Amino acid sequence: MQDDIPAIARTIPALAGWSGTAERLGGLTNRVYRLGDAILRIPGEGTAEYIDRKNEAEAARAAAAAGVSPDLLHADPATGLMVTRFLPGTTTMSPEAFRTRPGSPARAARALRRLHLSGQILPARFELFAMIDDYLRLLSGKEVALPEGYHAVVSEAGIVRAALARAPASLVPCHCDPLCENFLDTGESMWIVDWEYSGMNDPMWDLGDLSVEAGFGAAQDEEMLTAYHDGPAPAEARARMVIYKAMCDLLWTLWGLIQLANGNPADDFRAYADGRFARCRALMATPEFAAHVALLARA
Repeated sequence: MQDDIPAIARTIPALAGWSGTAERLGGLTNRVYRLGDAILRIPGEGTAEYIDRKNEAEAARAAAAAGVSPDLLHADPATGLMVTRFLPGTTTMSPEAFRTRPGSPARAARALRRLHLSGQILPARFELFAMIDDYLRLLSGKEVALPEGYHAVVSEAGIVRAALARAPASLVPCHCDPLCENFLDTGESMWIVDWEYSGMNDPMWDLGDLSVEAGFGAAQDEEMLTAYHDGPAPAEARARMVIYKAMCDLLWTLWGLIQLANGNPADDFRAYADGRFARCRALMATPEFAAHVALLARA
């Protein structure tokens, strides 16, 4: 899809006076461009089905106020167009960058902690199991097959839901979709961008999801947890982090299928969804996972 960037820029006061070349950046669902000192985000096709743009804009403002995200210059909930300040001197992270940039898991953890402890109140609440139900309803009207055994695993996750309910965490402002590419590293600290799925949530969701997205091994998980807690992680927090590693894959499997149904060309979303689901099942089958669920169930 070709975007008429000059025409779009003319409709946005924050981009008044811009002229030059628009540099296309990354994005799985949205189209993102650098326009000088600003970043323009154009929403992807079909995202209005599952993204509340008003909530996103309010969360982006709150994250900027917390000092973890660039200034929001423009947001139109009707169109989904958003403009933020460009951050010079940063590296967009990837799984490879998290492996090769020393200290990056710790820097990401400290950025998430700053958000979590900011006291900001986000307008939405991230409800894992309600989102699974919503995504399943959305997919019921589309011609895309679920991975074999998906409903059975959702049923098995009932014990996870019960265990989490027995040891509820205080809800804090969370990013909720910590893809590697949503972290911008200066080498000394991290910025976080893209607040489409953000809401009040268990803080360990952000850590568990980041671990999955970045493909962290045991040493990187430990670095992240230790930096976040400024010391050894409590057993209950570690348990919730590991549990959410499986649960985020269970949820984002459905997100991938929605992208497939919407014809998103950015990735092979059939392989994406199947891979996510296989990883979820593999972790849920481990003795470690069962022990973490049991720990929370005894709380």
